[in-house]
Amino acid sequence: MADAPAVPATAPTSAPATDPGSGPVAGESPTPPIAERAAAPSTLPEITAGDLTWRPAAAADAPVLLALRNLIAEADDEPYRETLGEMEETLSAPWRRFESDSLLGFDADGALRAYAMVDSPPADVRTVRAFLWGGVHPARRGEGIGRELFAWQVARGRQVLAASGKDVPARLAAYAEDTGPEAKHRLYRRAGFVERRFYADLRRDLAAPVPEVTLDGSLRVVPWSPDLDEATRLAHNDAFRDHWGSEPRDPQTWNHGRSEFAPQWSFCVVDDTPDVEALLADPDTDAETATALREGAPLVVGYELAARFDEDFPVRGYTFGYTEILGARRAYRGRKVAVAALAAGMRAFAADGMQYAALDVDTANPTGATGLYASLGYEKVSGSRMYSIEL
Repeated sequence: MADAPAVPATAPTSAPATDPGSGPVAGESPTPPIAERAAAPSTLPEITAGDLTWRPAAAADAPVLLALRNLIAEADDEPYRETLGEMEETLSAPWRRFESDSLLGFDADGALRAYAMVDSPPADVRTVRAFLWGGVHPARRGEGIGRELFAWQVARGRQVLAASGKDVPARLAAYAEDTGPEAKHRLYRRAGFVERRFYADLRRDLAAPVPEVTLDGSLRVVPWSPDLDEATRLAHNDAFRDHWGSEPRDPQTWNHGRSEFAPQWSFCVVDDTPDVEALLADPDTDAETATALREGAPLVVGYELAARFDEDFPVRGYTFGYTEILGARRAYRGRKVAVAALAAGMRAFAADGMQYAALDVDTANPTGATGLYASLGYEKVSGSRMYSIEL
């Protein structure tokens, strides 16, 4: 599964993101620069617990890191497992600086016993973020390794944020399953992290009929195809501008991490004859979309992008198609665009013999997604949460 919750396959949220172009409110002091707010240490803390040997991660570590992460997932009863393809993608992202932002801890026999990563997406503009991922082999817990390793992550995360030079709000973030080890939750809280967002893992029985959705005007549902992918990225950036925690996706981050992508289960809603003049006159139309409209590119107004996680089927005890991202352009909300795309995805899941449709959603999603999914028969099966320090 993907590292972090996404959108209506981990959707966004209700509190609007800060507008970096709005400036300080009259009468308030300007926000201090990120280099000051991040309070980055000049040196990183040493990790001495467990008597492990530490070095940065490399692409060749994918098999051993996969084995450790899946072992941790099994021990903690997490509802997913990862594949070698996913791990290879994690370790091949061109924007990740593994030499400085990762650590692997090996015991005297050369076995991997712990890992840590700090990941900061390069396209963040409203809030610059540093995500902290890590874990310790179940047999080596209770030795203080996790506590020292997390302290290293927090310190390195602060350095990454300070070095970004982006004087916008900043966030250190870490995730945990609701039913995960209490020690993990305590570790985050003691480090000053606060439970900020809650996500629900939903499923929908595909034995129940999938609703037929009729779209108006020149809107139609079409299968996802490579020639619509850039238009889908632009639609996604527009759809999630008002979602808490969401940041624009540039082509590099949008196209990376697709080892489990299921194009046969993915759909777009296009407007064959959009009112280009009205859209260009709309102040909410972003510059990239405006350029695409002027060039006559296809206009994707809604989308459902799906993935297939076969490794998770035995863990969950059923087969399912997973909606990773679902969204609709803001100018097209209220026209059943997202529902039409989602229904097309569900029908594709069912046609391939899947028992359930699955997705994750931020429980504070501003578009009413939680209620929508409930009305379509989705039910919660598990949950997770994001802890953060807001800077």
